[in-house]
Amino acid sequence: MREAYHLELGQLADKLASMCSKVAEAMELATTALLEANLSIAEQVISGDEAIDDARSACEEQAYALLALQAPVATDLRTVLAAIHAAESLERMGDLALHVAKAARRRHPAPVLPEQVHGYFAEMGRIAVALARKAEEVIRSRDVDAARAIEDADDEMDDLHRHLFTLIMNKEWEHGVASAVDVTLLGRFYERYADHAVSVAKRVVFVVTGRMPGTTSGDDL
Repeated sequence: MREAYHLELGQLADKLASMCSKVAEAMELATTALLEANLSIAEQVISGDEAIDDARSACEEQAYALLALQAPVATDLRTVLAAIHAAESLERMGDLALHVAKAARRRHPAPVLPEQVHGYFAEMGRIAVALARKAEEVIRSRDVDAARAIEDADDEMDDLHRHLFTLIMNKEWEHGVASAVDVTLLGRFYERYADHAVSVAKRVVFVVTGRMPGTTSGDDL
Protein backbone atom coordinates (compact mmCIF):
# COMPACT_ATOMS: atom_id res chain seq x y z
CA MET A 1 0.00 0.00 0.00
CA ARG A 2 2.73 2.45 0.99
CA GLU A 3 4.74 1.51 -2.07
CA ALA A 4 1.81 2.34 -4.34
CA TYR A 5 1.26 5.58 -2.45
CA HIS A 6 4.85 6.71 -2.89
CA LEU A 7 4.65 5.75 -6.54
CA GLU A 8 1.75 8.20 -6.86
CA LEU A 9 3.78 10.91 -5.12
CA GLY A 10 6.55 10.31 -7.64
CA GLN A 11 4.08 10.60 -10.48
CA LEU A 12 2.85 13.89 -9.04
CA ALA A 13 6.42 15.22 -8.93
CA ASP A 14 6.90 14.13 -12.55
CA LYS A 15 3.80 16.08 -13.56
CA LEU A 16 5.13 19.20 -11.88
CA ALA A 17 8.52 18.78 -13.53
CA SER A 18 6.76 18.41 -16.87
CA MET A 19 4.88 21.64 -16.19
CA CYS A 20 8.21 23.38 -15.61
CA SER A 21 9.36 22.21 -19.02
CA LYS A 22 6.14 23.45 -20.63
CA VAL A 23 6.34 26.93 -19.10
CA ALA A 24 10.04 27.21 -19.94
CA GLU A 25 9.29 26.44 -23.58
CA ALA A 26 6.36 28.87 -23.55
CA MET A 27 8.51 31.74 -22.30
CA GLU A 28 11.33 30.88 -24.67
CA LEU A 29 8.96 31.02 -27.62
CA ALA A 30 7.17 34.11 -26.32
CA THR A 31 10.49 35.95 -26.02
CA THR A 32 11.37 35.01 -29.59
CA ALA A 33 7.97 36.26 -30.76
CA LEU A 34 8.51 39.50 -28.85
CA LEU A 35 12.02 40.21 -30.13
CA GLU A 36 11.37 39.15 -33.72
CA ALA A 37 7.75 40.36 -34.05
CA ASN A 38 6.93 36.82 -35.12
CA LEU A 39 3.18 36.30 -35.25
CA SER A 40 3.20 32.55 -35.90
CA ILE A 41 5.36 31.88 -32.84
CA ALA A 42 3.16 34.15 -30.73
CA GLU A 43 0.11 32.17 -31.85
CA GLN A 44 1.89 28.94 -30.96
CA VAL A 45 2.33 30.15 -27.36
CA ILE A 46 -1.25 31.38 -27.16
CA SER A 47 -2.76 28.14 -28.43
CA GLY A 48 -0.47 26.08 -26.19
CA ASP A 49 -1.55 27.75 -22.94
CA GLU A 50 -4.55 25.44 -22.59
CA ALA A 51 -2.20 22.47 -22.19
CA ILE A 52 -0.54 24.19 -19.23
CA ASP A 53 -3.93 24.87 -17.64
CA ASP A 54 -4.88 21.23 -18.14
CA ALA A 55 -1.60 20.13 -16.55
CA ARG A 56 -2.36 22.17 -13.45
CA SER A 57 -5.81 20.62 -13.23
CA ALA A 58 -4.32 17.14 -13.49
CA CYS A 59 -1.80 17.89 -10.72
CA GLU A 60 -4.46 19.28 -8.43
CA GLU A 61 -6.85 16.40 -9.09
CA GLN A 62 -4.20 13.86 -8.15
CA ALA A 63 -3.08 15.87 -5.11
CA TYR A 64 -6.60 16.23 -3.74
CA ALA A 65 -7.25 12.54 -4.32
CA LEU A 66 -4.16 11.72 -2.28
CA LEU A 67 -5.34 14.00 0.52
CA ALA A 68 -8.82 12.51 0.53
CA LEU A 69 -7.96 8.85 0.16
CA GLN A 70 -4.58 8.44 1.84
CA ALA A 71 -4.61 10.95 4.74
CA PRO A 72 -0.87 11.69 4.40
CA VAL A 73 1.13 12.95 7.36
CA ALA A 74 4.52 14.66 7.92
CA THR A 75 6.73 14.73 4.81
CA ASP A 76 4.10 13.14 2.60
CA LEU A 77 1.56 15.78 3.59
CA ARG A 78 4.08 18.53 2.90
CA THR A 79 4.75 17.03 -0.52
CA VAL A 80 1.09 17.04 -1.50
CA LEU A 81 0.41 20.56 -0.21
CA ALA A 82 3.56 21.90 -1.84
CA ALA A 83 2.52 20.30 -5.14
CA ILE A 84 -0.81 22.15 -5.07
CA HIS A 85 0.91 25.49 -4.51
CA ALA A 86 3.64 24.77 -7.05
CA ALA A 87 1.10 23.85 -9.73
CA GLU A 88 -0.61 27.19 -9.19
CA SER A 89 2.69 29.07 -9.54
CA LEU A 90 3.57 27.15 -12.69
CA GLU A 91 0.22 27.90 -14.28
CA ARG A 92 0.79 31.58 -13.56
CA MET A 93 4.19 31.35 -15.22
CA GLY A 94 2.42 30.00 -18.28
CA ASP A 95 -0.04 32.88 -18.12
CA LEU A 96 2.80 35.39 -17.99
CA ALA A 97 4.40 33.85 -21.08
CA LEU A 98 0.95 34.08 -22.66
CA HIS A 99 0.81 37.82 -21.86
CA VAL A 100 4.17 38.34 -23.57
CA ALA A 101 2.98 36.47 -26.66
CA LYS A 102 -0.26 38.45 -26.75
CA ALA A 103 1.70 41.71 -26.60
CA ALA A 104 3.69 40.59 -29.64
CA ARG A 105 0.48 39.70 -31.45
CA ARG A 106 -1.26 42.93 -30.51
CA ARG A 107 1.44 45.14 -32.04
CA HIS A 108 2.13 42.97 -35.08
CA PRO A 109 3.47 43.69 -37.65
CA ALA A 110 5.13 46.53 -35.74
CA PRO A 111 7.71 45.52 -33.13
CA VAL A 112 6.65 45.98 -29.51
CA LEU A 113 10.07 46.97 -28.23
CA PRO A 114 12.39 49.80 -29.22
CA GLU A 115 15.79 48.56 -30.30
CA GLN A 116 17.23 50.29 -27.23
CA VAL A 117 15.77 47.67 -24.87
CA HIS A 118 16.09 44.53 -27.02
CA GLY A 119 19.20 43.39 -25.22
CA TYR A 120 17.56 43.72 -21.82
CA PHE A 121 14.57 41.60 -22.80
CA ALA A 122 16.74 39.01 -24.50
CA GLU A 123 18.62 38.62 -21.22
CA MET A 124 15.44 38.64 -19.12
CA GLY A 125 14.05 35.92 -21.37
CA ARG A 126 17.21 33.86 -21.00
CA ILE A 127 17.10 34.15 -17.20
CA ALA A 128 13.39 33.33 -17.05
CA VAL A 129 13.79 30.16 -19.10
CA ALA A 130 16.85 29.12 -17.08
CA LEU A 131 14.91 29.58 -13.83
CA ALA A 132 12.10 27.35 -15.04
CA ARG A 133 14.61 24.71 -16.15
CA LYS A 134 16.34 24.90 -12.76
CA ALA A 135 13.00 24.54 -11.00
CA GLU A 136 12.41 21.37 -13.00
CA GLU A 137 15.77 19.98 -11.88
CA VAL A 138 15.06 20.90 -8.26
CA ILE A 139 11.68 19.15 -8.29
CA ARG A 140 13.31 15.98 -9.60
CA SER A 141 16.36 16.07 -7.30
CA ARG A 142 14.95 17.73 -4.16
CA ASP A 143 18.31 19.45 -3.88
CA VAL A 144 17.88 22.16 -1.23
CA ASP A 145 21.09 24.00 -2.15
CA ALA A 146 20.07 24.13 -5.81
CA ALA A 147 16.62 25.38 -4.78
CA ARG A 148 18.12 28.18 -2.73
CA ALA A 149 20.46 29.10 -5.61
CA ILE A 150 17.42 29.94 -7.73
CA GLU A 151 16.90 33.02 -5.56
CA ASP A 152 20.36 34.29 -6.57
CA ALA A 153 19.44 34.01 -10.25
CA ASP A 154 16.21 35.87 -9.51
CA ASP A 155 18.32 38.79 -8.22
CA GLU A 156 19.70 39.18 -11.76
CA MET A 157 16.17 39.50 -13.08
CA ASP A 158 15.32 42.10 -10.44
CA ASP A 159 18.39 44.13 -11.39
CA LEU A 160 17.41 44.16 -15.06
CA HIS A 161 13.83 45.04 -14.19
CA ARG A 162 14.95 48.01 -12.09
CA HIS A 163 17.28 49.21 -14.84
CA LEU A 164 14.43 49.30 -17.33
CA PHE A 165 12.80 51.97 -15.19
CA THR A 166 15.92 54.13 -15.33
CA LEU A 167 15.79 53.97 -19.13
CA ILE A 168 12.09 54.82 -19.31
CA MET A 169 12.34 57.68 -16.85
CA ASN A 170 15.42 59.15 -18.47
CA LYS A 171 14.72 62.46 -20.21
CA GLU A 172 16.45 61.06 -23.31
CA TRP A 173 13.73 58.41 -23.76
CA GLU A 174 12.38 59.20 -27.19
CA HIS A 175 9.92 56.41 -27.88
CA GLY A 176 6.78 57.92 -26.39
CA VAL A 177 4.34 57.02 -23.64
CA ALA A 178 2.76 53.98 -25.34
CA SER A 179 6.15 52.34 -25.78
CA ALA A 180 7.08 53.13 -22.18
CA VAL A 181 3.87 51.46 -21.01
CA ASP A 182 4.60 48.36 -23.11
CA VAL A 183 8.13 48.11 -21.73
CA THR A 184 6.89 48.58 -18.17
CA LEU A 185 4.24 45.88 -18.44
CA LEU A 186 6.50 43.42 -20.23
CA GLY A 187 9.27 43.93 -17.70
CA ARG A 188 6.76 43.19 -14.96
CA PHE A 189 5.69 39.98 -16.68
CA TYR A 190 9.26 38.68 -16.70
CA GLU A 191 9.90 39.78 -13.13
CA ARG A 192 6.77 38.02 -11.87
CA TYR A 193 7.61 34.88 -13.88
CA ALA A 194 10.93 34.71 -12.05
CA ASP A 195 9.24 35.27 -8.69
CA HIS A 196 6.96 32.30 -9.30
CA ALA A 197 9.96 30.12 -10.19
CA VAL A 198 11.46 31.09 -6.82
CA SER A 199 8.17 30.18 -5.15
CA VAL A 200 8.30 26.71 -6.69
CA ALA A 201 11.85 26.26 -5.41
CA LYS A 202 10.80 27.36 -1.92
CA ARG A 203 8.11 24.69 -1.92
CA VAL A 204 10.79 22.08 -2.52
CA VAL A 205 12.79 23.40 0.43
CA PHE A 206 9.61 23.19 2.51
CA VAL A 207 9.07 19.56 1.53
CA VAL A 208 12.62 18.54 2.43
CA THR A 209 13.19 20.63 5.57
CA GLY A 210 9.70 21.32 6.89
CA ARG A 211 10.40 25.05 6.78
CA MET A 212 9.68 27.68 4.19
CA PRO A 213 12.80 29.80 3.50
CA GLY A 214 12.61 32.99 5.54
CA THR A 215 10.35 31.50 8.22
CA THR A 216 11.08 29.98 11.60
CA SER A 217 8.61 27.11 11.40
CA GLY A 218 7.03 24.82 8.86
CA ASP A 219 3.53 26.11 9.53
CA ASP A 220 3.57 28.95 7.05
CA LEU A 221 2.24 27.82 3.69
